[in-house]
Amino acid sequence: MKRILITGSNGLLGQKLAELLLPRQEVEVLATSRGDNKLAEIFPTLPFRSMDVTKPEQVEQVVSEFRPTHIIHTAAMTNVDQCESDRDGALLLNRDAVQYLVNACEKYNAHLIHVSTDFIFDGENGPYDEEAAANPVNFYGETKLMAEEVVKQAKCKWAILRTVLVYGVVNDQGRSNIVLWVRDSLQAGKVIRVVTDQFRTPTLAEDLAMGCWLAAAHDAEGVYNISGSEMLTPYDMAMQVADFFALDKSLVDKADGSTFTQPAKRPARTGFIIRKAETELGYRPHTFAEGIRVVAEQAPVSR
Repeated sequence: MKRILITGSNGLLGQKLAELLLPRQEVEVLATSRGDNKLAEIFPTLPFRSMDVTKPEQVEQVVSEFRPTHIIHTAAMTNVDQCESDRDGALLLNRDAVQYLVNACEKYNAHLIHVSTDFIFDGENGPYDEEAAANPVNFYGETKLMAEEVVKQAKCKWAILRTVLVYGVVNDQGRSNIVLWVRDSLQAGKVIRVVTDQFRTPTLAEDLAMGCWLAAAHDAEGVYNISGSEMLTPYDMAMQVADFFALDKSLVDKADGSTFTQPAKRPARTGFIIRKAETELGYRPHTFAEGIRVVAEQAPVSR
């Protein structure tokens, strides 16, 4: 029996993990998040504890009581521009909280599965494999790289799962994603500007959740790339979305990254080679076209 504690259960990945793990007979799951349980309505039987990962005494208490075999750590400050402006907050949530979880995993013999990002790379020569040298170009990437170093020093079992541009439908949150943003903008007749000079391997949230579960199921250790397999620009993605919903592609304007003023620099070409996860874990991501269909089914057009 696997006893899996999820951090950040109110977030996109946390919700998809709850949905995936709750029905499994071989898993006992505990969802944790800061504040109230936002999943109570959709998963009324989901066990939940309020836990702020930035408070070591809360981490210690919940882990000591639940005694997980695995902790899947999804909580993070992922707003890249916010990390530039709130550096103390980014360090607390993205680095220090990981140390608190490592301490608890070491003490109670839990296997830590930590979610990381393509933004630890500079984007000079993606796609990257697991052995590529990190060189972040923004503070978010720096904090996530610090977290990886914390995990790699851990005396418990650990796996680092790196991912790229996660998209999906999240319950009860205003966060959109590239699929719904393009669909809703074009349906409203809005012209959108989408970059052609950034390359990613976009990841369906359900696929990332499955990657996390496969890592736990295999007791995987080490670094794994868990993303989509297709290298696409946001412009490519927007075109596929427009095609799927039969919307007016002439509303999609090409732009390059330099036309957007954002506090944090974005790496130009990241994306991942996922052969290791495919071979060792049996990981099989959806294509982006299939991902659009999944999102469309979960978020029907409001008439």
